[in-house]
Amino acid sequence: MNASASPMTPSAYYGFKPLNIGRWVVWSLFALVLVAAPLVFTSSLSQTMLTQMGIAIIVCLSYNMLLGQGGMLSFGHAVYSGLGSFLSIHALNLVVKGQWPIPVSLIPVIGGLAGMLFAILFGYVTTKKAATPFAMITLGIGELVFAMSLMFPEFFGGEGGVSSNRVAGPKPFGITFGPQIQLYYLIAIYTFICTGLMFAFTRTPLGRMLNAVRDNPERVEFVGYDTRKVRYIAFIIAAFFAGISGGLAALNFEIVTSEVVSGYRSGAYLLFTFLGGATFFFGPIIGGILMVLAFVLLSEITKAWLLYLGLVFLFMLMYAPGGIASLIMMNLRVAAFGRLKELWVSYLALAVTAFIVLIGAASMIEMVYHLKLNPALGPQLKFIGISLNAHGLDSWFGCIFVMLTGIGLFEVARRQFARQWGEIQEFIEKEMKRRESL
Repeated sequence: MNASASPMTPSAYYGFKPLNIGRWVVWSLFALVLVAAPLVFTSSLSQTMLTQMGIAIIVCLSYNMLLGQGGMLSFGHAVYSGLGSFLSIHALNLVVKGQWPIPVSLIPVIGGLAGMLFAILFGYVTTKKAATPFAMITLGIGELVFAMSLMFPEFFGGEGGVSSNRVAGPKPFGITFGPQIQLYYLIAIYTFICTGLMFAFTRTPLGRMLNAVRDNPERVEFVGYDTRKVRYIAFIIAAFFAGISGGLAALNFEIVTSEVVSGYRSGAYLLFTFLGGATFFFGPIIGGILMVLAFVLLSEITKAWLLYLGLVFLFMLMYAPGGIASLIMMNLRVAAFGRLKELWVSYLALAVTAFIVLIGAASMIEMVYHLKLNPALGPQLKFIGISLNAHGLDSWFGCIFVMLTGIGLFEVARRQFARQWGEIQEFIEKEMKRRESL
């Protein structure tokens, strides 16, 4: 008998997988980016934005455990990040008073445990239903908690919220978390660990079963699994990570108000997770970065930023429902077959013509907002260095002409791109069939 085939050999019981070099490279690069980012962007504004990006990445990834991996559309995810923030800020106040001798660096864990406990309570009711009823129940619970935040000022602090001071408690190695850079690296550590744990969850049997519940719940029930229990456990885990992000936010801002449990905040998590790409693990990371850029930078550039954000969401929903991550993966597939370089001219043409359309349309939007919100300043305004007269026909005619010209040029570029893209996809399909036949 061949010894290699013997049932007593270790290979009969154990499977040895080769080292996944690509995954090690990706995670090493992610860690390197987290470490080097504040060394490259050294301004105080940049460091503030980087800390908020880390928090946003965690909460968007936690939301994607529900939406992308479990198919659970929640309108109340801010309940768990927000309540995690409130419990964290109260715990921080106990540390300030000397009643809790714990390091400030552990406060986010308290937020995570708080989010998990509230998820055990609310999720028991929420996950009894799926699909649209689930979404409506989460919306109702979210509105209930937001109403309670204004009714119980003893805990929620009323309209002024609850404030604290993160420079308190034990200070190991002289770290006070007073300087923003120290807080950034704390958030970066939490971001890396939480991202790694959430990725590991997708590779567990529970994570795979959650995908199955999303895709075909009837078959999952047929093979003997309780779909409601799978959703419930995933809901609790997602709330734990959301609570950690809430605890980090409490440390960052040192104040928590009722806005953190509002439907507005839950809607933001949904919108930017979708924009980043809910069908891919790294999509919410892109979404979290975009969320901070929109809230911090875009809101300072224009008062119409919510309108622009809504239009972007609309166009992404219509033409790229997989989000930015899906666009990246589609182009990586083309690059794998060596055909991406053929598209750079078309991409450049699409970008230039789309920018022309944006300039024309945005100029008209800014003039309308100027007339409605700043009538006392007169009709004159400046937009990206262009002088506009909101009462002048020449400004309106010029904006309309630029927009229509851009639309015409964009359509020409789009048709050329569509033809090239179709040819490349046809080539890829033929090449894949050829390789399969070998």
